[in-house]
Amino acid sequence: MNRIVRLVYATKAVHWRENVHTSTKSQQFVSRRNPVNVQSRNFSSSFLKKDERSLEEEAERKIGWLLKLIFAGTASVIAYNLFPYMGENLMQQSVSLLHVKDPLFKRMGASRVARFAIDDERRMKIVELGGAQALVNMLAAAKDDRTRKEALKALAAVSKSDEAAGALHEAGVIPIIRSTPDSAEYPEIEKDKLKLLSRFRDLRYDI
Repeated sequence: MNRIVRLVYATKAVHWRENVHTSTKSQQFVSRRNPVNVQSRNFSSSFLKKDERSLEEEAERKIGWLLKLIFAGTASVIAYNLFPYMGENLMQQSVSLLHVKDPLFKRMGASRVARFAIDDERRMKIVELGGAQALVNMLAAAKDDRTRKEALKALAAVSKSDEAAGALHEAGVIPIIRSTPDSAEYPEIEKDKLKLLSRFRDLRYDI
C-alpha cells in the first residue's frame, strides 16, 4: 500500500515539474517575442510621427504658395487698374516699343497704349508722342495675326477721340484696315476692323 502511495506521489511530482518547465518555456518564449512587439510599436509610432510631420510641412508649403498667388493676383489687379495713371514717361516708353523691330515688343507697346487710351486727353497725348502713326505702321507691317490683333485693338481705343481719329485718318489708316486679312484664330481682328471702319464712317471720312 505504501508502495502504491509513493508511486502516485512520484507521478504527481513528475507532472508538476513538467508543468513548471513548460510554463517557464512559455514565459521565456513570450519574453523573447515581446521586445519585437515593443520595437514594432515604437517603429510604427515613429513612422506615424514622421508622416504627420511631412504632411504638416507639405500643407504649410501649399498654404504659402496659395498666399503668394493671392498676393500676386491682387497686386496684378491693382497695377492693371492704376496703369493708365502712371504718368507720361511710361506712356512714352509704351509708344517707343511700337518702333522696335521685334513683334513681341510691338505687341507689348500696343497693349500698353490701348490701356492708356481711357480718355480724350490721354488719346491725344498718344498722338502727340507719335503713337498714332506708329500704330498705323505697325498694322501695315504686321506679318502675323497676333500682332495685327494688338495693333487693331490699340487703334480702336485711340480712335474713340474725334481728334485722334482724324490723326489716324491722316496717317492713312483706312486702306490699311481694309486690306488687313481676317483670322479664324482671332475673331477680334474682324470685330475691331468693323468697329474702326464704322467709326470713320460716322465721322464722315471716306471709306
